Amino acid sequence: MPGEKNNNGGGGLQQCSQNPNWSTIEIRTSTSGVGGGGGGGEDQALMEKDRTRTRNARQLSWVCLLRFQQAANCLSWITNGFFSILRTVNRRVSASHSSASLSSGFESRLYRVIKVFFVLVLCLLIFELVAYFKGWHFSPPSIHSEEVLGLIELFYANWLWVRENYLGPPLQGLANVCIVLFLIQSVDRIVLMLGCFWVKFRSLKPVASEEFGNGDIENENSGDYPMVLIQIPMCNEREVYQQSIAAVCVQDWPRERMLVQVLDDSDDIDVQLLIKSEVQKWQQKGVRILYRHRLIRTGYKAGNLKSAMSCEYVKDYEFVAIFDADFQPGPDFLKKTVPHFKGNDDLALVQTRWAFVNKDENLLTRLQNINLSFHFEVEQQVNGIFINFFGFNGTAGVWRIKALEESGGWLERTTVEDMDIAVRAHLCGWKFIYLNDVKCLCELPESYEAYKKQQHRWHSGPMQLFRLCFFDILRSKVTMSQKANLIFLFFLLRKLVLPFYSFTLFCIILPLTMFIPEAQLPAWVVCYVPGIMSIINILPAPKSFPFIVPYLLFENTMSVTKFNAMISGLFKFGSSYEWIVTKKLGRSSEADLVSLAEKESENQVSSGLHRASSESGLLELSKLEMTKKNGKRKRNRLFRKELVLAFILLTASARSLLSAQGIHFYFLLFQGISFLVVGLDLIGEQVS
Repeated sequence: MPGEKNNNGGGGLQQCSQNPNWSTIEIRTSTSGVGGGGGGGEDQALMEKDRTRTRNARQLSWVCLLRFQQAANCLSWITNGFFSILRTVNRRVSASHSSASLSSGFESRLYRVIKVFFVLVLCLLIFELVAYFKGWHFSPPSIHSEEVLGLIELFYANWLWVRENYLGPPLQGLANVCIVLFLIQSVDRIVLMLGCFWVKFRSLKPVASEEFGNGDIENENSGDYPMVLIQIPMCNEREVYQQSIAAVCVQDWPRERMLVQVLDDSDDIDVQLLIKSEVQKWQQKGVRILYRHRLIRTGYKAGNLKSAMSCEYVKDYEFVAIFDADFQPGPDFLKKTVPHFKGNDDLALVQTRWAFVNKDENLLTRLQNINLSFHFEVEQQVNGIFINFFGFNGTAGVWRIKALEESGGWLERTTVEDMDIAVRAHLCGWKFIYLNDVKCLCELPESYEAYKKQQHRWHSGPMQLFRLCFFDILRSKVTMSQKANLIFLFFLLRKLVLPFYSFTLFCIILPLTMFIPEAQLPAWVVCYVPGIMSIINILPAPKSFPFIVPYLLFENTMSVTKFNAMISGLFKFGSSYEWIVTKKLGRSSEADLVSLAEKESENQVSSGLHRASSESGLLELSKLEMTKKNGKRKRNRLFRKELVLAFILLTASARSLLSAQGIHFYFLLFQGISFLVVGLDLIGEQVS
C-alpha cells in the first residue's frame, strides 16, 4: 500500500511537471497520502516559497513601471506646458516690439532696471544652489577661519560678510519703512470701513429739501424746474455714442428747461457723420440738442469742456450735468440730483455712483468691480458724509455753474481735470454731496491693455496735480484739518504711498530678502495683514468673495503700473501727459438696445420717440456686429515688465524653497504665476 501511494505521488508530480500551469490543488493531491508525507511536505513548502517570491517580484516590477509611467507623464506635461508658454511668448513678441517703441523714456529705463534685477537674482540663485549642494548652509565658511579655503568657498565667505555688514542693514531699514507705510495705509482703510458701517447703522444719507413730482411733467409748471445743461464729451466713440445720447435725451425733465451738448472730438470722419446724424434725429423729435466739433483739438477732455462752457448761451443755465460717452443715466437722474441744490447755496457738486453692466464678463472686470465698489461705497460715501469733499469722478455728476466759474473753470494742465476742478472748488469753500443710491450705468474695460492705460492716467494725473497745487493748498483759507486731509490723506497716502509701498515691498524687497536673509519680512506682513485688508476691500462687493485670492494677487501685480505712473506724474516724465481714450466694446449699449427692442415688441409701444430710438439702435447694433466680424483679428500682447517680474518672483520662490520658508514660498510662487498670467495677456478680454 505504501508503494501505491508513492507511485500515485510520483504520478501526481509528473503530471504537474508536464503541466506548466501549476495549481495548488494538483500539488495538494500529490501529497494527500499518509506515506511519504515528510518529503512531499518539504517539496510543497519549497514550491510555495518560490511561487510567493515570483509573485512579489512581479508586483514590485509592476509598481516600479507604474511609478515610472506617472513620472514620465508628469515630466511630459511640464515639458509641453513649458513649450506652450514659449510658443505663446514667441507669437506675441512681435506685437510687443511694435508697441515698445511708443513707450516713454522712463518706462524703458524702468524695464531695463527690472531686467538687470532679474539677471542679478538669477545669478544669486545659481550661486546659492552651488552653496546648498556643498553643504555651506549648514556650516558656512568664514573669512576669519584659519582653514585654507578654496576659490569658490572664499568668494562665498566674502559674500556672506558683505551681506551681513553692508546689504542686510539698509535693506531691513527700507523694509521697516515700507512696513510702517503699509500699516498706516491699512489703518486708513479700517477707519474708512468703520465710517461706512456707522453710515449704514445710522442710515445717514443726504436728503433733498424738496423733490420734483413723479407725474407727467407736461402738466406741471415748468418754471419750477431749473435750467440744466447736459454735456456728453466723446472722442471716436463708435460703439457707445448712440445709446448714451438716447439715455440723455429721454430724461424726465421739461424740454424747454434742458439743453444737450454733444461735444465730439472725433478725428474719424465716419464717426463724426454718425454722431451728427444721431443728433439730427433727436432734434427732429423736439429735443433741444446741439452738436459741437472743435477745429483746434487741444487739452483733451478739459479743453473740450472748456470750449463748450465758453458759449454765450451757457449763462442762461444754472447747472451742468456731465456724462462720458459710455454712461447711461436713468430717466429720473436729474429729478434725483438737482433738488439737492435747493437751499444749499454752498453746494457745488452732486456726484452719483457708477454701476457696471459688464462686471461679470470676465475675471478682469470682476476684480475691477471689487476695487470700484470699495471706492464708491466706502471712500466716496464716507468722505461725502463727514467732510463734504471727495474727488470728482469726471462723469455722472451735476455741477453748479457758478462754482465752476468761481473755481477757475476747466484747466488743461493735467490729465485729471475732474480732480483738479474738485480740489480748486474745495479750496474756495464749496461743498460736495455723494448719492450712493443713485446709479448710472457704464462699462468697465474688458482688456488688460485698456485697463492698464486707464490706471496709468488715473495714477499719474494726481501726482501732476499735487505738484501743481501744493502751494495753493498751503496758501488757501480753508482750515488746517482740511489742508491736512488734502495733503496727507487725499494725495500722499492714497495716491503716492499706496503704489510705492505695494511695488517696493512685494516686488523688490520680498524677493531680495530670499537672497539676503539678514533682512526679513515677517509672515504677518506677507500673508496675514494683506489677507485682512483684502477681506475689508471686498466687503462692499460680497458676491465677489470667491475671488479674494486673485484680487490680492492682481492688486500686487498692478502695482508696477501704478508705481510707474506715480513716478512719471511726480517728476514730469513724458508719459504722464499721455491721454488715451479707454477702449469700449459697447457691451452696455448692446444689452440695452436688445432689451429695449424686446420691450417694444412685447408691449407694442406707440411712442414715436422710443420707436425711432429702437430702430436706429438696432441698425447701429447690426453695423457694430458687422464691424466686429469683418475687422482685424485682435491678438494678445506681451507685457514685458510684468513678464520679467514674474521670472524674478519665481526665481525668489525657488530660493525660498531651499530655506524651507513655507509662507514666503507660496506667496512668491502664486504672485509670480499671477505676474506671468498678466504678462502673457491671459486675463481679461478673450482674443486670438
